[in-house]
Amino acid sequence: MNNQKIAGIITALIGLCAIMAFFNTGGIDTPLLSWPLETYLGVAFSIGWLTNMPTFLAYLIAALIFILIAVGLYKLGSWIYGLVMGRG
Repeated sequence: MNNQKIAGIITALIGLCAIMAFFNTGGIDTPLLSWPLETYLGVAFSIGWLTNMPTFLAYLIAALIFILIAVGLYKLGSWIYGLVMGRG
């Protein structure tokens, strides 16, 4: 595994942790290990509530959103590493 892929993975993990922290710092005493599930359920609830779509579709779209965010952050991190190291 080259350094560009490692930089992308680290960027994706840090970005997902930041998103989870953003959604879970609202004053609710949720344990840290429950943050990923709470974030996912919160996004699924928001999608279902705001769009009035079926529950299974809201869960599916929420999962797809997190997958797309992770892939986007991975690509961003590897691209920035390539720019910094001159492999653009």
